[in-house]
Amino acid sequence: MDLSLSMKDDLLNIRNLGTRLAVEMRKLTSNFRLGFGTFVDKNISPFSYTAPKYQINPCTGYKYFPVCVSSFGFRHLLSLTDQVNNFNAEVQKQRVSRNRDAPEGVFDAILQAAVCAERIGWRKEASHLLVITTDDVPHLALDGRLAGLVQPHDGQCHLSDVNEYSASDKLNFTALIPGTTAEILDQDSQNVMQLIVNAYNNIRSKVELMVLDSPEDLSLSFSATCQDGLSQPGVKKCGDLKIGDTVSFDVSVEARSCHPAGTNQTFTIKPVGFRDTLEVTVTYNCSCGCSEQIETASSRCNSNGTYTCGICDCDPGFLGARCECGEEESSGDVSQNTCREAEGRTVCNGRGRCLCGVCVCYESEFGIISGSYCQCDDFSCARYKGVLCSGHGVCDCGECKCHAGYIGENCNCTTETSSCLSDDGHMCSGKGNCVCGKCQCIEPGAFGETCEKCPTCPDACGTKRDCIECRLYQTGRLADNQTCHRLCKDDIITVEELNTDNPDTAVCIYKTENDCVMRFTYSEEESGRSILRVLKDPECGKAPDAVTVLLAVVGSILLIGLILLAVWKLLVTIHDRREFSRFQNERSRARYEMATNPLYRQPISTHNVDEVYSMLSKPYNGAT
Repeated sequence: MDLSLSMKDDLLNIRNLGTRLAVEMRKLTSNFRLGFGTFVDKNISPFSYTAPKYQINPCTGYKYFPVCVSSFGFRHLLSLTDQVNNFNAEVQKQRVSRNRDAPEGVFDAILQAAVCAERIGWRKEASHLLVITTDDVPHLALDGRLAGLVQPHDGQCHLSDVNEYSASDKLNFTALIPGTTAEILDQDSQNVMQLIVNAYNNIRSKVELMVLDSPEDLSLSFSATCQDGLSQPGVKKCGDLKIGDTVSFDVSVEARSCHPAGTNQTFTIKPVGFRDTLEVTVTYNCSCGCSEQIETASSRCNSNGTYTCGICDCDPGFLGARCECGEEESSGDVSQNTCREAEGRTVCNGRGRCLCGVCVCYESEFGIISGSYCQCDDFSCARYKGVLCSGHGVCDCGECKCHAGYIGENCNCTTETSSCLSDDGHMCSGKGNCVCGKCQCIEPGAFGETCEKCPTCPDACGTKRDCIECRLYQTGRLADNQTCHRLCKDDIITVEELNTDNPDTAVCIYKTENDCVMRFTYSEEESGRSILRVLKDPECGKAPDAVTVLLAVVGSILLIGLILLAVWKLLVTIHDRREFSRFQNERSRARYEMATNPLYRQPISTHNVDEVYSMLSKPYNGAT
């Protein structure tokens, strides 16, 4: 752990790390031990304060933290042990120091731990070295030595840095030391536990082969058969492994040159981070059985050469398949014609002379000219960047014969495909083809070293959504399988408002587990960085207020009642008006009919004189 002054707050949070770490790690492995060491920086100028008054207390005169311990480079405090209380006790004792420059001596400390690996128990027992540090800039001079020291000790190195900018530098330098990872530590170190568990799961779920001490004249090619059962040429690692998974690797070895009989060369193959190794011993046998039967001055060679394996090796001054011709013999037209590759061609292609019907090739400062008609050489093959056969093959008669693992006219195309594997284990992220060790993206809009970047791809929003959920909210598909920090390397920025005017920016919308709406944009900068801009707060419906709900219900009931009452009143009014109108009509009709009643007769009758006389002149019949 870095004990420079900037880590004083983090030290408080890590003092109970041992207990918490033991609980979590014992869920993952039964073989868990802890060790502890600390570092600050080199105790010389300009790295530390060297004035006498600072030797005992480098914080002298520093008003924010006036007392601290002397600066030091590296201290080994606790060898590997399963006694967690011992670890906690050592951490409790620690006090911070102060150095002068921003970089700390983290790589010095790693180098010291690697050199002293036997004493501290790391070489035999440890598989993971965690370094907790702040604002450190890697020292380039140490990288080569670290790679040589860390790997033979079967260690995995993990750098946890609280400074985002220096952590990005470490991410670049992890490629120099196989098995090394780097993550960003929160300012308060609260995520240190998750980083350790993630790193361990990453180590445990991946197997990658490495070769130690490989001779230069041996060419090795790999192929891996991972969980899917398919052989992948040029691949030497498998990822996303679970307990019980079985993978296999095929290794082919090709000798580029021959060595004397009895020569042995050895190299070692081992999985990164494991103690198991496979030592391979190569024995060269470049001689043929027939070479043991040699006939000197053989009659088969007209007594002018040695007969070996069916071929005459002519003595000096003699030529021909059977050494039948001497060089001093003059060459006629017939013999000259036998030295032409085809009719009309130059004798011996202009690169030799014809003796006894056989071409004797000239010597060249560029290389060796050979062939029955001097048509071949070992220097006129295709070149790549000025290097014959790209340095990955030999020139044979104008054609590059590539070493194992390389193809192409000039052998510049590697068959290694591990560089095309994306973090999710897919070849070119499933959006391209691996050609000569590089991804050629075929999906429209896809780019990046492994075609992993594709803002306009149909699944871009879904992929980035998983990263946002696990990185910001620790939820979603990637939250439980410990792959969030390994797969999600994009920059995630929370904003108050999204800018959707850029046509190169993908706008993504999805619904969260809480039925909220999350909006974010996905874009790529010219440098290749992926930028995710996420709304600070998801758009969620607010829970209704109880009083508001009650008032709304009561108001609704009253409103409905008033509406029903108004409708009833309206209907009654209409009905009454209709009835009154009907009554008025009937009443008017009754008055009219009473004035013209046919049963009613006036009491006064009117007759004329003639009618009366007629009545009186009728005979009386006794009627009254």
